[in-house]
Amino acid sequence: MSKKAQLTSEELKSLEEQGGKMDKLTLELGQIDIQKAILEGKRNEILEKIASLQGSSNKIAKELQDKYGDGNINLETGEFTPTN
Repeated sequence: MSKKAQLTSEELKSLEEQGGKMDKLTLELGQIDIQKAILEGKRNEILEKIASLQGSSNKIAKELQDKYGDGNINLETGEFTPTN
């Protein structure tokens, strides 16, 4: 077996600095992951709203098609032009 050895104060300081840097980086990574999770939650919420809005738009389009048939609507004037 080898003998015990005492590290120098410079060696200890270097190890402590490395540990401190690692702790800081780990904290920063955790903060980024938390922000990422929050943004992902907001993203999912927006995607759900988009899907709901698309469903509502499709329903309105279907109702208008049933009422007026196939055609185009000028949203500025409200005029419907049949495509037949």
